[in-house]
Amino acid sequence: MEFTGSTYTGDTKNYRMEGKGEYIFPTETKYEGEMKDGMFHGKGVLHFPNGSKYEAIWENGIAKQGSFTFADGLQYLEKDWDYCDGYDRRFYSERCNGLRPAGKSQLTDLHPPRVIPDRCYDCGDGFYDPTTRVVTSYTGRFLRNADDSEHEWIVRTCRKAWDEVVGIDPEKSATRPEEATNMK
Repeated sequence: MEFTGSTYTGDTKNYRMEGKGEYIFPTETKYEGEMKDGMFHGKGVLHFPNGSKYEAIWENGIAKQGSFTFADGLQYLEKDWDYCDGYDRRFYSERCNGLRPAGKSQLTDLHPPRVIPDRCYDCGDGFYDPTTRVVTSYTGRFLRNADDSEHEWIVRTCRKAWDEVVGIDPEKSATRPEEATNMK
């Protein structure tokens, strides 16, 4: 495991993970639960660095049945999911605690939101630097290199460190009625 950057603490049999244990990945994701023949097997929980978790029944390293809970306590439901469905766009914390006053809207479910380093994006599990194509954890630890698909998704959808003017350019729009009639 020292070759992969992972650590394991727990029961072993024939030098393999067997019984109850804790396996920590290099990304700081932690599995706590039952093992068999070196694999997740039985009841176990994956704890992610952002505070979310996946509780499951595992068979030979494959999750067979499980449930995902976000860091804020929202539990994912495969059926009848009504969170962010187009009709109600509030964050889960806003659903639980109410909306903030006008002009003080939440940008993320975390309030106040994380400060994003210059020229970077907040991609949900860390910060993404598009010049190096590296995602680092919020504490600065390397997580991964982004492939083309992830790069395009982050640049298109994630919150960035800078503001951009969108819509009408105030310098090009008419400010007085007489200017509007002269524009063609």
